[in-house]
Amino acid sequence: MIIRRFVIKSIFFSLVFLPILFLNQACARNTISGKVVSVTDGDTITVLDSSNTQHKIRIYGVDCPESHQGYGQKAKQFTSDLVFGKTVEIKIMDTDRYGRTVGIVNIDSKSLNAELIINGMAWFYGQYCKASFCSQWNQYQEEARSRKIGLWSMQNPIPPWEFRHGSSKTAPNPTTITQNAGAYHGNSKSMVFHSSKCKFYDCKNCTAVFPDRDMAIKTGFRPCGECKP
Repeated sequence: MIIRRFVIKSIFFSLVFLPILFLNQACARNTISGKVVSVTDGDTITVLDSSNTQHKIRIYGVDCPESHQGYGQKAKQFTSDLVFGKTVEIKIMDTDRYGRTVGIVNIDSKSLNAELIINGMAWFYGQYCKASFCSQWNQYQEEARSRKIGLWSMQNPIPPWEFRHGSSKTAPNPTTITQNAGAYHGNSKSMVFHSSKCKFYDCKNCTAVFPDRDMAIKTGFRPCGECKP
């Protein structure tokens, strides 16, 4: 009789509690909760979970400007202001080819992913954003573009995926830049920009290009103290 009761309880436990246990474990594997301990750039952060394990997170569905592009540093600062030192929850969407977790970063009922797009700090990365809500994110981008918010205030913003591969059809022709007295080069390391007559115009880190002085200043660069552009 005792054995029979034990068997019945075991079956009951298997049918009721084990599925719940497995479901909780599955949910745990789909999320990461922890403190943001590093911001590499606008779309990459590092999170430290409760077991002191670090997770490199690539933010899903967005692509921020490269650090030496216009708004690259501002995008990084935006992400840092929103999440650095704070506890976030990551909904895991994928793992990229570099082994980084790709996910949605949630904090205080906000999505960092969406906030980057809404505030013009990132492009909507439609090539890799296939979830049902991605159409809404694309709409956020169109609204930011129409209102000229953030990077959309620039005259000719170049998508970072084109900038990385040097394949942008809209990228300025280097010969034109050199000959154009109104063009400016910015040093992506010192964040100083130079006129075409400056001896530092073609410096090693002068990879940022601006059509006018106002655009250079608007994207966070400061005038060279020597050529005073």
